Amino acid sequence: MDFNVLITNFLNWIVQNGITFLVGIIVLLVGWRLVNHFVKVITSLMRKRSLDETLVVFLDALISTAFRAILILLVMGIVGLDTASLAALFASAGLAIGLAMQGSLSNFAGGVIILFIRPFKVGDFIKNGDISGNVEAIKMFYTELVTVDNKVVFIPNGSLANGTIVNYTMKPTRRLEFVFGISYQTDITQAKQVIEQVLTKHRNILDNPAPFIGVSQHADSSVQLIVWAWCETEVYWPTHYAIIEEVKLAFDAAHIEIPFPQLDVHMKNLS
Repeated sequence: MDFNVLITNFLNWIVQNGITFLVGIIVLLVGWRLVNHFVKVITSLMRKRSLDETLVVFLDALISTAFRAILILLVMGIVGLDTASLAALFASAGLAIGLAMQGSLSNFAGGVIILFIRPFKVGDFIKNGDISGNVEAIKMFYTELVTVDNKVVFIPNGSLANGTIVNYTMKPTRRLEFVFGISYQTDITQAKQVIEQVLTKHRNILDNPAPFIGVSQHADSSVQLIVWAWCETEVYWPTHYAIIEEVKLAFDAAHIEIPFPQLDVHMKNLS
């Protein structure tokens, strides 16, 4: 092709489309800066409202991506590109990707549900099925748990969002529950008084709600005493084990027997 023809065609394109192309570039640059400023303002407001940092990061990325995609489509419309065909192409590609990534999309949706409903947060101790541990991080597809023996478990958010979650640390207090067996010869009132003294002296046991001590069962070889007491959640396990030890020592001091399982055998002489 003749070089002069190329120059002529280029000049004609500049005359016909140059202004709209320049306007599109200006809109893109200005809009990009406005989107960045808008996202920063929204992020700052969310942090001032003390939203969970994981939720803030997720919303920051989501809002930023959505507005930039809208801006790019707007600029393409300004410069004269066929946005309808492009949108149809993206929709077809999105459908194909979605079918190939159903599990991942389910986990992503589960992550969104967890972040908005907030059945737990980072630092909570939760249980899901047979797995329990402290929440280390809530990510888009997986939640990281650290078990009591320091193992890291990655649980898909889809199963968390659709399963049963037990949150042990959501409330500031928890109820301790014990069952102590005493022999049938032991004075029940005395045994209850000994347990009550142990609970009263322990610094972690709360006065309100008041502890409860009652007879729960007449077992085969012992009378079962059930004990309910409340403590702060953060000291639950140390208090649990301390009370068991202290009640045993108090029973020994008061000569209260904790009986072993017993079985009476009767022999019949058939002769």
